[in-house]
Amino acid sequence: MTRRVVVTGGSAITPIGQGWPAIEKRLREKRSGIIYMREWERFERLHTRLAAPALWEQPDYPRKKTRGMGKVAMLAVHAAELALHSAGLIGAPALTGGEAGVSFGSSTGNVDSLLDFYSMLTADDVQGITATTYIRSMPQTCAVNIGIFFGLNGRLLTTNTACTAGSLSIGLGYEAIKFGRQKVMVCGGAEELSPTSSAVFDTLYATSTKNSTPHLTPAPFDRDRDGLVIGEGSGALLLEELEHARARGAVIHAELVGFGTNTDGDHITQPNKETMEVALRLALEDAALSPDAIDVVNGHGTATGHGDVAESHATRNCFNRAVPIHTQKSYIGHTLGACGAVEAWMAINMMNAGWFAPNLNLNHVDPACAPLDYITGDGRGMKAAYVMSNNFAFGGINTSLIFKRWEG
Repeated sequence: MTRRVVVTGGSAITPIGQGWPAIEKRLREKRSGIIYMREWERFERLHTRLAAPALWEQPDYPRKKTRGMGKVAMLAVHAAELALHSAGLIGAPALTGGEAGVSFGSSTGNVDSLLDFYSMLTADDVQGITATTYIRSMPQTCAVNIGIFFGLNGRLLTTNTACTAGSLSIGLGYEAIKFGRQKVMVCGGAEELSPTSSAVFDTLYATSTKNSTPHLTPAPFDRDRDGLVIGEGSGALLLEELEHARARGAVIHAELVGFGTNTDGDHITQPNKETMEVALRLALEDAALSPDAIDVVNGHGTATGHGDVAESHATRNCFNRAVPIHTQKSYIGHTLGACGAVEAWMAINMMNAGWFAPNLNLNHVDPACAPLDYITGDGRGMKAAYVMSNNFAFGGINTSLIFKRWEG
């Protein structure tokens, strides 16, 4: 017997604010968090100078609990704390009985700590390495620190799958509950801002160089887009088994009814529209829904040529209609390991608000993109029963999540 999985809490720390009221205000004002990074001028031959730093102040946590945390882990722990608080589970016995776990990811660990290891190899000196250097830099730093900080002693899953780290963690947490292995899962993703992340895409000529007009970029699905902008943030969803949530009188924000994931098995950086479409169909199959049931697609929308075109055709081929689609990356940039969780939480809130934000900077749809109902203007007011949230990553890792409006 499978269990139903509901969302009883969530959070997002983003370049346009922390918490849904602040985020919604910026979405409705159509104001992005993209800025010019003057401190990046020192990097020769780095073409982009744009990024979207999170609007975030580091919490004053006890030093004993944070000495093994770099910035990315701190962002993850704070997002988890906000999600647990919103779910009414901070300090609850349910967290420490073995039935509550964590599924959380990021692209990498703390970059500054990795530099300490680099200095050892270049200076032939281990002076910069401490007992916590590896703990801060290890790939699983987010999940491990969340587990320790809140005393979660159930399953610990870590996803380090680049742009699907956040969404894959939600999907794996969903399956842990659905198949009766856990009652509660803290799921999500985080990413700290680093010029090295922009350099990765800069070498592929995939970053935006509209350095003098940050507000005009990125422009997902637009004919005149010129690439992505790296963002920073963290997001978390508190997933819970339905009967467990009901027994404690929890507020339910949505039901997670479908999850699909696969890999292209083809090319590390070039997306494959056929296998992307399969991931969407796997989510629909898991939810036992027809494509016609989905009201809105929360797209990945990186504002890169290959990515936008492949995603749009995968979406069109799956739905065989001009399904409404939008993406939040035109507001917050590409938050990499965080984007799947941040965007999923934003999608849930927009579904509950009955309003979906427009794609910023989408003035002329790229004719190479498939014919979809790209949401523009002042957004779209509509009552959606089901929202699909999709993310795709380097390595050909594809994910799709389907959320259902909770009617009680």
